[in-house]
Parts: sequence; structure tokens; C-alpha cells
Amino acid sequence: MADDNELVKVRDVHKVFKRGSERIDVLNGLNLEVPAGDFLALMGPSGSGKTTLLNLVGGLDRPSSGSIEVGGEPIHRLSGGKLARWRARHVGFVFQFYNLLPVLTAERNVELPLLLTSLSKRERRRHVGTALDVVGLSDRAKHYPRQLSGGQEQRVGIARANVTDPTLLHRVEPTGDLDRKSGDEILELLQALNTEHGKTIIMVTHDPHAAARARRVLHLDKGVLAVPEEGPADDGPLPEDSIVGVPVAGLSREAVE
Repeated sequence: MADDNELVKVRDVHKVFKRGSERIDVLNGLNLEVPAGDFLALMGPSGSGKTTLLNLVGGLDRPSSGSIEVGGEPIHRLSGGKLARWRARHVGFVFQFYNLLPVLTAERNVELPLLLTSLSKRERRRHVGTALDVVGLSDRAKHYPRQLSGGQEQRVGIARANVTDPTLLHRVEPTGDLDRKSGDEILELLQALNTEHGKTIIMVTHDPHAAARARRVLHLDKGVLAVPEEGPADDGPLPEDSIVGVPVAGLSREAVE
């Protein structure tokens, strides 16, 4: 019987893409369990299915067969509208290239996910202030993206992902567009979200340095999970990273990465 602490349960999931008459099996009967409060890094070569798996768990795509439950919700059964509402409430996406709107200030970028909720303007501002404070950017709330460094832009992206207090934080290549110093600062911030705020984080990365911050590292190869590796001991600081998924369009290399 599954442990009640398991937040994510992936059971016998297959994902098939078709390109013309060609069939491509990206995930092959994959099983995965992610407990609440985990910080999981997914690694593997390009085309191994990492981002596809992330998209499925984040509700951006549906499996060809198998089941996916997040917090007890069988998301593989949700219709398009219900799945979109579930995703907006439960998943925070952090993007490698930030995806900030240049015409909006930092605080307005962070506020965007809250516009889909029933919160009042005053409540939205309060949530935004808290989210920016957590990432150390309260003094940059009125700044536009062009006035921020890359590391600061990524912090705004993290604040935006976290402003709705989501169940999961998803991140692809959290430090891929940053120098090592800024990247380490982002990893430390994500670690704090994991250890101090109890956020469950799933991260896709090719970078062993980033993966080493996770509690667990899992490797995918040809659509199946390899033997797991242990991250840092639970009594040590646990950096964190999040991952993000992008909608699968066609069958680009990124779609099955």
C-alpha cells in the first residue's frame, strides 16, 4: 500500500508521440512516487523523457495510458478546463529564461497568477509583497525586468511561481542561464523554500552541480527510471530547485527531453 505521505503517484505511465507514420515511445511503463516535502532532481540524456514526465505531473499534458495522482487528485482523468484550473492552483512553474513581461514591473509580473483567483486587489498585493520578501526583492518591486540582473529576474520568476502557495514547484535547468555565483544563490533560495517552507520541488537538469543540491536524484534513460541516487543527508542543508514544463507542441527535441 502506498504511503500516505506520497504527494505524487505515477503508475505504469506510457507516453507515445506520433510523427507521421512513425511512433515514438517516450515513457515506457514508468512508476514514480514523490513524497510531500521532497526535492527531486531528474537527470538523463536528451530524449530520455525528463521534460515529458515533468509536463505530465504538472498537468501540461496527459499520458497515453497509466495514472497520475497529485495530492490524491487523479489528474489524468481531468477535462481540459478542470485540468487548467487544477494546474493554476497547484503547480508553480519557474522558467529558465524567466518569461517576465517587459512592460510590467516586478510586482505586477508576480501578481499575474493571482488574477485567475477570486482574491481582492488588496489581498493580491499582500500576497505579492510576501512572495517578493521571501526572495529578497522587496526593494525591487517597482523595477522593470530591464532594470534587474539575470539573478534578480530569476528571483522574480520564483516569486511568481510561489505567490499562489502551490502544491508543487517545477523547474527545468534552474541555473542554465546564470553565472555560477548567481546560480548558487538561486539554488540556495530554492533550498530555503524546500527546507523552511516545506515546498515540494521537482527539477529537470543536466547539471550535476545543481542536482547535487537535491534530496534525491533519479536518472531517466529511454523512458524508464534507472537506479536512484541519494542526495545530501536529511540532517544537512538541502538546496532546492524547481522545474518547469512547457506545453508539448509537435515532436521537437525539447518535447521529449
